[in-house]
Amino acid sequence: MTATVSSRGGRCALLTLVLIGLLVGPLVGTAKGQVAVDWDAAREQVTRAELELLRERLQEQVGSTAYSARLRSEAERSIALVERRLREGDFQTGDRIVLLVEGEPDMSDTLTVRSGRLVDVPVVGALGLDGVLRSELQGVMEEHLSNYLRSPRVRTQALIRLSVIGEVGSPGFYVVPADVLVTDVLMLAGGPSRDANVTNLRVERGSARIWEGEAMELAVIQGRTLDQMNIQAGDRIVVPRGGAQRDNWERIGLVATVVGSVSAIVFAITRLF
Repeated sequence: MTATVSSRGGRCALLTLVLIGLLVGPLVGTAKGQVAVDWDAAREQVTRAELELLRERLQEQVGSTAYSARLRSEAERSIALVERRLREGDFQTGDRIVLLVEGEPDMSDTLTVRSGRLVDVPVVGALGLDGVLRSELQGVMEEHLSNYLRSPRVRTQALIRLSVIGEVGSPGFYVVPADVLVTDVLMLAGGPSRDANVTNLRVERGSARIWEGEAMELAVIQGRTLDQMNIQAGDRIVVPRGGAQRDNWERIGLVATVVGSVSAIVFAITRLF
């Protein structure tokens, strides 16, 4: 499956309540604490520099009296979660990686991350992925293979296993690239049924709802990828039943212009990881 991500260039106004899934999503208006940053919306995976920028902005929020004690406390918790992703990386046991090495068919395979965040690369041996982000996988793999090959030409793609449940044509488990959109996953699962309420589309992790409401709608409309939303293996995309009977894609059309509310941003940043 090929991800399709809208290309929005330029500079965006950004509240210091930045979040990784909606990182520098377009907001209108100005407020104390806003900053401007460059955001490459065509990049499908979040980089370490972007995570470090997020941590910096959150730290500024924690130290600012312009925000309530509750928001500063939420930002403080979010800092710990950002630091965890920076420290531990993205890969978990059971994740899969598609590896293609030009001219080396014996090395090309779909690999499974095993205990200890290790992946067994054919011919050359195990590679540790502790602390590696998905956006760093290609470079790490090239470096690993360069110990055995001269100037290896490598392509990698990270896959994650998700479940799609509720009002879709074919609910179940799906292994998908981390750089696809939520809407791509829904279509893979047969699309919303006639009784689906996509306005209340949500993502669950364990017993927690990590994306829902305005924050979820904004992320979908802006074309954020699973990686940008920090979706992990084992997460569930839930399409509930009920709601107004209308075109299921009306609310999440990919051509809409959306203004995200501060309440949606605050909600998302506290549930992002």
